[in-house]
Amino acid sequence: MILTTTETIPNKEIVEILGIARGSTVRARNIGRDIFAGLKNIVGGEIEEYTRLQAESREQAMQRMMDDAQKLGADAIINIRFATSVIMQGASEMLAYGTAVKIR
Repeated sequence: MILTTTETIPNKEIVEILGIARGSTVRARNIGRDIFAGLKNIVGGEIEEYTRLQAESREQAMQRMMDDAQKLGADAIINIRFATSVIMQGASEMLAYGTAVKIR
């Protein structure tokens, strides 16, 4: 499946728009990460545990978006975007969405 943040795909013709493909995941921090993050906050620098958590969340949301697009019969997803929101303290949602299309 072709994935792009652009409205078009070079050398491809979009022949049908199938709808919005979406995928999301909600992740919570854990106490071990929070303790380490608190220590890291004192000395400064990247909090690698949270960086990994965000990367895993993005990948899972993207995979779920692709699964949703496949159910629609899509060949590609254009205009892909990501959004995050806080669900509750310590838990946030990662949402991936785009337009599922048929291409030629």
